[in-house]
Amino acid sequence: MSVENRRPLKTRGAGWAKAVARGLAASGLTPNMISVIGIGFAALGAWAFSAARFGPEWLWFVAALFIQLRLLANMLDGLVAVEQGKGSATGPLFNEAPDRIEDALLLIAAGIACGAPGHGYEATILAFGTAYIRALGGSLGFEQDFVGPMAKQHRMFVLTLGALLMPFHGNSILEGFSLPGPAPLLIALYVIIIGAALTCCIRLWRIAQLLKANPK
Repeated sequence: MSVENRRPLKTRGAGWAKAVARGLAASGLTPNMISVIGIGFAALGAWAFSAARFGPEWLWFVAALFIQLRLLANMLDGLVAVEQGKGSATGPLFNEAPDRIEDALLLIAAGIACGAPGHGYEATILAFGTAYIRALGGSLGFEQDFVGPMAKQHRMFVLTLGALLMPFHGNSILEGFSLPGPAPLLIALYVIIIGAALTCCIRLWRIAQLLKANPK
């Protein structure tokens, strides 16, 4: 993984993150293993989404937890690879491919969980589009552009918020309080769809500007 093509994250410089990365490196876990563990977290989050539709409301909180654990794994694989010097030739492959699997698992499951599977697929396609356009810019010789407004960490924040609010919609876990209107998870998918479409347009426009400024 090249340093210049890493997603900018403030938490990467936090002391706790560096300490966890050191511990993982010392344990023998490779960055590729951590990437695969991230897929496991996303799969468990997808299961929680599917089960929460018919099961106890606390499963929505479980889904939110595994979304965040997925992001944690996504950050730690890079920290172990770069800061701890555990990178490998296949690192770039494992850095990207699991992200797409994780996005699909969580977004499609979220669509099914709120009764709008089509919107889950739409969000997935647009999430893939943001990553494709970012990689396209890199293939053209430019630094990969992680600009939002709905980059990966933003999508997962919105999805987490939607999951956390679901128990307060309809049959609320707090007696006498209930959120009105559409299901929060459905609203989250709308935000992701619109924001990801805008992100695709912005990234394409920025690449076009770079190509015009560097015609060779």
